[in-house]
Amino acid sequence: MTLCQANASLDPMDATEISAVVELTASLVREHYVDRGAADAISAAVSRALSEGTYLGCDESGLAQAVTADLQKFNGDKHLRLQFHAEPLADRADADDAAEYAAMRLWADGSCSGVARVARLETNIGLVEIAPILFPLAISGEEITAAMTLIAATRALIVDLRSCLGGDPETVAWLCSYLHDRDPVQLTALDEPARDLVRQSWTLPYVPGRRFGPTKPVFVLTSHTTFSGGEQLSYDLQALGRATVVGERTRGGAHAREGFRVHPHLEATISVARAVSPITGGNWEGVGVAPDIEVAAEAAFDRAFQLAVTASLSATP
Repeated sequence: MTLCQANASLDPMDATEISAVVELTASLVREHYVDRGAADAISAAVSRALSEGTYLGCDESGLAQAVTADLQKFNGDKHLRLQFHAEPLADRADADDAAEYAAMRLWADGSCSGVARVARLETNIGLVEIAPILFPLAISGEEITAAMTLIAATRALIVDLRSCLGGDPETVAWLCSYLHDRDPVQLTALDEPARDLVRQSWTLPYVPGRRFGPTKPVFVLTSHTTFSGGEQLSYDLQALGRATVVGERTRGGAHAREGFRVHPHLEATISVARAVSPITGGNWEGVGVAPDIEVAAEAAFDRAFQLAVTASLSATP
């Protein structure tokens, strides 16, 4: 029995095409998945569903949903999925980096490169909202620098990540650098078992503009939709004791992912690296970032603002 939901605008795929997509996706999981012990079991489950006819009659969108559900049954990894794209994907061999950058740039322009809002609030409290993602530094570096420079002299800072759905670890390190001084501080690393590679991450000894600095109060707002790169920023600042997290437990995606084209409209996103905090030795995968002060997301700003006002009374201007 198929698990696919019908989409009136798409035609069903033929069985040969479905088989090719699913078998390639299973192969990519076996080759690249971060949890080497789970890779075979996950790929076998998808292959078994294929052999049982589970995906017959699916269109591209329905196949993406059904395969994603099976990929995530084993351990709930939200980065591991088959993703449908309405617009055709470029073949990796023919991919145009300039075109990909231009598309990302166009997306970023709608939110000031991810700096959705920056403000100086009453009583000299700073606010920086990051949404929809922490865009790569080549796109967002200047905007983040401008935002952090503008709020550098405020007495306390609220970083709103309630609508932050992910982002680049290098951009996390860039933003964190403005909340520390010139002495580098180690952040969450990425461990990629398939390549026997660990990529460390540190704050930077120099950033342009002005730093907010390492001593004034910082409050991070989270929601149940805060994900991936937004979670890393929350987790690192919390683990380092640099910020108080206010809001809801986050979604729980700590793996770094890589995308593979498996069909003109389908991309297999495979978790290829796990986050490892130098402070906790762990990460937020599957459990999310637990707030220090748990309140509903819609109430998080008011609560954090009250806390910021109180904390800033004793903070150095």
